Amino acid sequence: MNTVVQWQQKVGNQRDWVWRGWQTRYTFIRPHEKSSKQVPMILLHGFGASIGHWRHNLQVLGDRHTVYALDMLGFGASQKAPVSYNIKLWVDQVYDFWQTFIRKPVVLVGNSIGSLISLAAAATYPEMVQGVVMMSLPDPALELEAIPVFLHPVVAAIKNFIASPLLLKPLFKIVRQPTVLRRWAAIAYANPEAVTDELIDILAGPPQDRGSARAFVALFKATISANFSPNVKQILPNLTIPMLLIWGQQDKFVPPALAQQFAQYNQNLQVLQLDNVGHCPHDENPEEINRVILDWIDSNLV
Repeated sequence: MNTVVQWQQKVGNQRDWVWRGWQTRYTFIRPHEKSSKQVPMILLHGFGASIGHWRHNLQVLGDRHTVYALDMLGFGASQKAPVSYNIKLWVDQVYDFWQTFIRKPVVLVGNSIGSLISLAAAATYPEMVQGVVMMSLPDPALELEAIPVFLHPVVAAIKNFIASPLLLKPLFKIVRQPTVLRRWAAIAYANPEAVTDELIDILAGPPQDRGSARAFVALFKATISANFSPNVKQILPNLTIPMLLIWGQQDKFVPPALAQQFAQYNQNLQVLQLDNVGHCPHDENPEEINRVILDWIDSNLV
């Protein structure tokens, strides 16, 4: 219980917001002093994470800027809705949240799939975004490109078989166990000391919610769908806003080599690669990431 209280106290002022009839969770922190240099930020978590994953960032960033963080639909304390999940759905959630609560250009900060949502949001709703910070940017389209065309039907058949609820629901009961989540986190993080009891508590709580098994099946099916995500290489060349791409060199989930590949598509994309950091730089090395984000905003947007 003490662990829960501790991380809940680090993530600001949590509120519920009903979006399209579904309950969603968000939080915010505002600076004590107002300044013309303040730039609103929205923090978007990765797959399986939540607001709590920003517990080391919200207060520091919120000392100088108004900062919001969202639990994307299907994750965290937001409703495990029975919907067809895709990047567009979450982009619309972010945009509607922005229209409701902010209505001035923001910086989107995302980790993993949150980076993909940030990038797609900047392309879809340019009036909302004045800058993007991405950490460990995946591109599902690259997987399909790497597979020979004649094998696409075979791969699709295998994916559809794996996505059967008869397989996924029993699997979900296993993967949501804290001991299993700890093993996954150990792969995602380069530093074993970063895999704390607090982190596991944050990851293990939402999968116990009502409807979480059904949402897990829907989310898994969504991620293997060809319509799940836009193509990063098609989006990047068309953006003119400042962008920062941060990547841990020990990222075992998304290859760090993609960073330089993505940089070739847009001269406004600045790349920062960090040693001894894995898939979640903001949580594994928050002191440096907080400093980098604040300095980048000062240099490019203020």
